Amino acid sequence: MSVWSSLASIVSAIGSGGAQVVDRLVQLVLAKPEGANTVGFTVAMIALSAKMAKADGVVTADEVLAFQELFDVPEGEERNVARLFNLAQEDVAGFDVYAKKLADLFPYDRITLIDILDGLFHIAKADGVVHESEVAYLARVAEVFGLDEREFKRVLARHVRESGDPYAVIGLGPEASDAELKTHYRKEVQETHPDRLIARGVPEEFVRIANDRLAALNAAWSQICAERGL
Repeated sequence: MSVWSSLASIVSAIGSGGAQVVDRLVQLVLAKPEGANTVGFTVAMIALSAKMAKADGVVTADEVLAFQELFDVPEGEERNVARLFNLAQEDVAGFDVYAKKLADLFPYDRITLIDILDGLFHIAKADGVVHESEVAYLARVAEVFGLDEREFKRVLARHVRESGDPYAVIGLGPEASDAELKTHYRKEVQETHPDRLIARGVPEEFVRIANDRLAALNAAWSQICAERGL
């Protein structure tokens, strides 16, 4: 069963009503062990994107459209995505409750949680800028996920590039040697390959995470090389 067919089943099982949607989402995802990571990842993206939209105070259709463009939602499945998005917005639970329960779908899997955070940044910047309220929301989500400040700042640096810290993007400090930086950069490029993300449960349609990460890594490495004369 594809991730989109699974979402249709989840929407059908939930029915109407917004209360405690996240509990039913998690239960339904866990009840489908085959492909649970992929479905869980997609559900997490929808739910937390919806809560991020509501956290801004003004809910528009832009966030749903950004999600659909980012995931390349197949024709005919847009209604299910929009329905889950709306249910998550209506849920009485706060976003921190969503973040904790959805993070429990990926125990001890920090890399996938960072993938989710990366995806949320993609949607946050759909209007061309990541607003302060969105950064604060995402910082709190990262905290609930158990990610440390360094991990969050690294994701932030990939998307808010005016911060101008190429070392944060690479993942090492300026005190690292040329050889250490080159080795780490090459390792990060390998880990950024779309096949690696898909193996972790990121839907195949979501390769823009990998493409954007690679672009950020290459830009940061070019800046470092220019500064160090490499």
